[in-house]
Amino acid sequence: MKPITFLLSCFFLFTLIGCSPNIEEERQWSSYRGYYSSGVLDNTTLPSHWDVEGGTNIKWKTDIPGLALSCPVIWGDKLFITSAISQTDNTILRAGSYVNSNPVEDESVHDWVVYCFDNNTGDIIWEKTAFTGVPQVKRHPKSTHANCTPATDGEHIVAFFGSEGLYCYDMDGDLLWKKNFGRLHAGAWAEHRGAIEWEFGSSPLIHKGVVLIQSDVRGESFLGAFDVETGDELWKKSREEHPGWCTPNIYNYNGKDCVVVNGYKHRGAYDFETGEEIWTMSGGGDIPVPTPQIGDGLIYFNSAHGRFSPVMAVKADAKGDITLEKGETFNEFIQWSFPRGGSYMHSLLLYENHLYNVGWNGSVECLNPLTGDRIYKQTLGQGDSFIASPVASDGKIYVISDHGLVYTLKAGPEFEILAENDLGDICMVVPALSDNAIFFRTQHSLIAVAGE
Repeated sequence: MKPITFLLSCFFLFTLIGCSPNIEEERQWSSYRGYYSSGVLDNTTLPSHWDVEGGTNIKWKTDIPGLALSCPVIWGDKLFITSAISQTDNTILRAGSYVNSNPVEDESVHDWVVYCFDNNTGDIIWEKTAFTGVPQVKRHPKSTHANCTPATDGEHIVAFFGSEGLYCYDMDGDLLWKKNFGRLHAGAWAEHRGAIEWEFGSSPLIHKGVVLIQSDVRGESFLGAFDVETGDELWKKSREEHPGWCTPNIYNYNGKDCVVVNGYKHRGAYDFETGEEIWTMSGGGDIPVPTPQIGDGLIYFNSAHGRFSPVMAVKADAKGDITLEKGETFNEFIQWSFPRGGSYMHSLLLYENHLYNVGWNGSVECLNPLTGDRIYKQTLGQGDSFIASPVASDGKIYVISDHGLVYTLKAGPEFEILAENDLGDICMVVPALSDNAIFFRTQHSLIAVAGE
């Protein structure tokens, strides 16, 4: 075959399957917090300053109906988000720290919707209603009925709505398959008032043609793997675990892919191909939320709630039960740990040989990722609260308060605030990064921030 004929054949093949030959998977913000939840995309042209009200460095702004804490995801020129739209619930999200966990009393019919946007213009390319009905679980005032971030591999877009099901579409919005796992109650237990209803929050991950789901709930918790083409179950492993909002991640050791999950009773890793357990440990915050982070031959964990809030680094060669004995901070497979200081909601950020830990109160702690030694600890936004995990690009770290104030920090061993920008709305969602824009999802809008 002549070279030009071969190249044309490759181009038409990529077109046929819906992928671009120029798409770099590593540069797509394809799931919760980007490429394998790293929260990092370098070599961009993102601005340090913008003004939503005045329009400076604002590429576009589009209002989104309903309420959701799901993050935007990107593949090429397409951006995907989800939302849950109530017929009667027009209340706002409750920002800030407070102890009132009474659920929102709303038994109206909702529409669970998947949106596809042109990320250059903000125009809606398609929108699909996945499910219509009354939510099976109530939501916390600081939560929504669409908390799970979708995932895409450039051919499929997978949206998980907890008790309302798992849905897979092609890039044109055609439904390929759907699955229902029954009622998934991821709320806590309070002795004086029973189960607290928070809604579901673990996001799906697509890896090598497999959809991975972590469902830690009241009842039958599980980790499951499903064929992205058909939805067929490949394996499903029961977990004895407290309810949580953890999203799984992937690491590779000796050529074998491992699915790693956070947890309280059952933090650990599973063989990607078979679902067989590789290692396990217990202990930590009893309502785990943060996603494990991968780097330096280590898997980084944090969690908080209850008596303990650990941060730790587990070695990639871990096997068996690696639970720390009382008083221990390391063992054969745990490189370092400390029992307090982990974040309740935030996933850690590993960036340029530093590990960043953001707290609900705006504390920013910079650690040595190989030793756990503290480099600095400072606090942002006195009196505000913080839910969205940090992201980084080109030596800058973006930390967002619940009330929409974005702090741009200088990466590295010295604490320095480079900029403060106000989104003008509640924001409790991790932004999405692309080559030339950062996309913020606020309570009411999707905002594209880009330089000249």
